Amino acid sequence: MFTGIIETVGELVNSIDEGGNKHLEIASSMASELKVDQSVSHNGVCLTVTEILELTYRVTAVQETLKRSNLGKLTNASRINLERCMPANGRFDGHIVQGHVDLTATCTDIKDQAGSWLFRFSYTPTSNNQLLVEKGSVTINGVSLTCFDITDSSFAVAIIPYTYQHTNFSQLQVGDTVNLEFDIVGKYISRMLQSQLGK
Repeated sequence: MFTGIIETVGELVNSIDEGGNKHLEIASSMASELKVDQSVSHNGVCLTVTEILELTYRVTAVQETLKRSNLGKLTNASRINLERCMPANGRFDGHIVQGHVDLTATCTDIKDQAGSWLFRFSYTPTSNNQLLVEKGSVTINGVSLTCFDITDSSFAVAIIPYTYQHTNFSQLQVGDTVNLEFDIVGKYISRMLQSQLGK
């Protein structure tokens, strides 16, 4: 389980395709602190550390993960938002994040607001549309954010300078693909309501 508060930004230094899988080698300041079998969120995708090298580590993304996320589009030097799973005695500074990407979205607009940035994202409407609520939580590339100005296929988020500087939001451009994870609490409520209406 994660909280959507990014610890550091890593850099992809190598990727190897093997069948439908992709092995990613990532340089990170926290590489030496990791251990094999540990779960780490990569742009909001929970992946298992498979190997620790000197200044890098490796993870593997399976075909389903590559299809549902932007990990398959990463190239060498791509910057990746990283977060280790929350310790049992930790605080929820963000919101409950599973590291299970629901779908991808496209950045359609970036506005510099003299001290913060307004990003707009669009996505193909699905049955998950009702999970986005005004001033509710959404995870973008692993970052816990508050969404607003919601339509049937888009929404906006405001990014403060600290988040902009300490995540890969500073690298995002219009047309880029990001990973979305909707609020798990909303998913459970939606599921319960569907079950009740189906009876």
